[in-house]
Amino acid sequence: MDTAATKTKTLDLAAIEAAAERIRGAAVRTPLLRNHTLDDLAGVPVLLKAETLQRTGSFKFRGAYNRLSQVPAPQRSRGVVAWSSGNHAQGVAEAARLLGIPATIVMPSDAPALKIENTRAAGAEIRFYDRATESREDIARALVAARGSILVPSYDDVDIMAGQGTVGLEIAEQAKALGLTPERVLICCGGGGLTAGTATALRARLPDAKLHTVEPEGFDDTARSLAAGERLAATAGARSICDALLAPEPGALTWRVNRRLIDSGLSVTDDEVRHAMRVAFRVLKLVVEPGGAVTLAALLAGKLPPSRGPVVLVLSGGNVDPLTFADILSA
Repeated sequence: MDTAATKTKTLDLAAIEAAAERIRGAAVRTPLLRNHTLDDLAGVPVLLKAETLQRTGSFKFRGAYNRLSQVPAPQRSRGVVAWSSGNHAQGVAEAARLLGIPATIVMPSDAPALKIENTRAAGAEIRFYDRATESREDIARALVAARGSILVPSYDDVDIMAGQGTVGLEIAEQAKALGLTPERVLICCGGGGLTAGTATALRARLPDAKLHTVEPEGFDDTARSLAAGERLAATAGARSICDALLAPEPGALTWRVNRRLIDSGLSVTDDEVRHAMRVAFRVLKLVVEPGGAVTLAALLAGKLPPSRGPVVLVLSGGNVDPLTFADILSA
């Protein structure tokens, strides 16, 4: 069940600024960190937007809270439904808990145990599905139809994108407070919601900055779409440890935004991601999940175009299964 208002909304700076007001006090204003080891490596200041420290451990809470806070009171008892491998699930579950809205999340049965536990701990009902044989979209839409609930997409929704765009607002404000003007910003990209919102804010506040998506190899559909000038799907049969970034193709709404605002896309291998996770833990003292580490991986692997000014890396999440993380650290 979608409202007409949602369908007619526009993603712009005003929408993102309104989202920032709605989430104020609920979401964390995450720090923009600087690390001199990375400065020395890159030859320019490196700033890290640590969404690993966001409520629920990823940027997803921003968009979820912005979307759910606008659900009219008479409709809240019918609940919300979302599909997610984990981070959107946790964001929606926590936002729903804070707002007193029942939530049902359609999750793959092989989702990371930590993400399942956190989603359930926030009070959400979980409906598991098999990635290979079932459609999460069909299951979610059937639940919406049966219950009269509201569907909360993980990225292809203006309110979701606007909420994620508060990351870009904060980057611009925090960099200015440090006396730095970013030359490049690297954004983790799955379906493109974080990218679309952040890019919209940054184009308004830092119009000269170069903006780049970073994706796992094989799931670099946005990078290839940008290069081709048309929306392309991920590579058939591709696999990656970056469970948060495995969207099959760019979102229909996000693609319309990102094709206009993003300069280019980069991709990284799973081994490069593992290395970045180890560096993040040992050097930065941060726990970063695979999907959240792709921007750091691109920097460490030398895939970033030459820069003369500060570079911002968005670390989008830190929800990694403890056993998986231990194996990566010990390698």
